[in-house]
Amino acid sequence: MNILILGSGGREHSLAWAIKQNPKCDRLIVAPGNAGIAAIAECADINILDGGAVATFAEENAIDFVIIGPEAPLAAGVADRLRQAGLLVFGPSQEAAQLEASKSFTKAVCDAADAPTAAYGHFTDADAARAYIREQGAPIVVKADGLAAGKGVIVAMTEGEALAAIDDMFDGSFGDAGAEVVVEEFMDGEEASFFVLCDGKTILPVGTAQDHKRAYDGDTGPNTGGMGAYSPAPVMTDEITQKALDEIIRPTMDEMRKRGTPFQGVLFCGLMIQNGQPRLVEYNVRFGDPECQCLMMRLGGQILDLLQACAEERLAEVQANWADDHALTIVMAAKGYPGNYAKGTVIKGLDEQPEDSFHMVFHAGTVEIDGQIASSGGRVLNITARGHDLAEAHEKAYAMAQNIDWEDGFYRSDIGWRAL
Repeated sequence: MNILILGSGGREHSLAWAIKQNPKCDRLIVAPGNAGIAAIAECADINILDGGAVATFAEENAIDFVIIGPEAPLAAGVADRLRQAGLLVFGPSQEAAQLEASKSFTKAVCDAADAPTAAYGHFTDADAARAYIREQGAPIVVKADGLAAGKGVIVAMTEGEALAAIDDMFDGSFGDAGAEVVVEEFMDGEEASFFVLCDGKTILPVGTAQDHKRAYDGDTGPNTGGMGAYSPAPVMTDEITQKALDEIIRPTMDEMRKRGTPFQGVLFCGLMIQNGQPRLVEYNVRFGDPECQCLMMRLGGQILDLLQACAEERLAEVQANWADDHALTIVMAAKGYPGNYAKGTVIKGLDEQPEDSFHMVFHAGTVEIDGQIASSGGRVLNITARGHDLAEAHEKAYAMAQNIDWEDGFYRSDIGWRAL
């Protein structure tokens, strides 16, 4: 098969790495890709938000299967445009992608499906939002309604902080995403990520993980796109996993089908677990980044068969084969992230890193300049390792991280602390 993956981050590098291991993969192209991806696949410079451009490129290159990595092309309807062109696509339609693109849409679907989630208010007017916050008190959560690259969520511990978040979101600090806000109840407990494939009818779980959103050790500092993850998540026991499927995911998928917008792709369910009861925090309609890197490390080449079965609406015929193993990934970010940071700083020590089914440095924001690897984003490398238990995966990943020579980078030293 000739396969095209859309995206340029660590998630897409790990998808490409795993897919490449499957003998069905003949030619692999990633658009736009990055310096790490370029070592294992062809990279193509196309505008992945332009469905027409992607469709033309796919036809010119005899592509058999397109896998859409990030949320932005899904929200822009790229999957729909490719399906219209007769291509096999992994990723939801624009309508179904609203489960991530619109917080208020998700809340309405959850209400209809009776899925347990936080109580909320949806506002297009700053004064009404402020009044609701004063009435509810703190702690309270303020979310920009739209795609803010995983950062448009403020967990306000005081009323003043919540009101300041409303001011920020209505003055445009989160771009278009902040013209509407959802204010919801603060949920306490332990957070976990649960990933399932859905082909519109059948649901296939493909793993659990836990992410670390805060920039610095001890879960301090600002929110980020994620500073590290591990899989599986010990809090996701068989019983809680079953509850999440029965009470949250299946009813949501049934409701999407009833609305005439069945969901086909990967559903990333952010859950809050308290006293053995999962509640929905949010849905994303793509693999988490960096959780995906842990899942790919554990799944390997079979992921292509699973994604293809999902796209062809035959998930009922396949199953995921799990080894009894654990994976952990550490994000190396540019100093200053998630605020202002320098780009183009040289990273050394990558050539000496092991690359096998137990160790891999996935590139998230890199570029090649004069034969050297340099940074090109905030989150730059994902140092990923697998072991028979989490302690072994943790030890391997941190040993790798210490051998990377990049003065302008930083990483958390406590990834996995909840489970170790």
